[in-house]
Amino acid sequence: MNILLKNIPIGQAQVLATLRIIIGLFLIYHGQEVFQAKLIQEYAQWEAFKGMNGTLMVYLGKGAEFVAGVLLLLGLLTRIGALICVGTFLYITFFIGGGKFWYQDQHPFMFALFGLLFFFTGAGIWSLDNILFKK
Repeated sequence: MNILLKNIPIGQAQVLATLRIIIGLFLIYHGQEVFQAKLIQEYAQWEAFKGMNGTLMVYLGKGAEFVAGVLLLLGLLTRIGALICVGTFLYITFFIGGGKFWYQDQHPFMFALFGLLFFFTGAGIWSLDNILFKK
């Protein structure tokens, strides 16, 4: 009980690594749609993509989700993957979703927040960054 009241981390490195891996898997899951041309064409018909090259925008967005997911999952170039995540999901939140993150479409905004978390914390343990770029 005493540990619950103290201001000390409990498994912080392991929890952050687990969250990074799970978020990476979620991003890969959503980003793999980049390989489904029919689905990309359906997304490109959304009202938010009218007046621009919708197909290109959807490919860029889904590709960014996929790349960010792979980077976060592996913990490779984690801060770059995190920035891709933040940029992509802030665009989705404010331009595609109309910025209604406080009562609708909260998932893209939460992915952006996780991206910020991993930008500031880095890859941590269980990562290729940890192996390749040791201090």
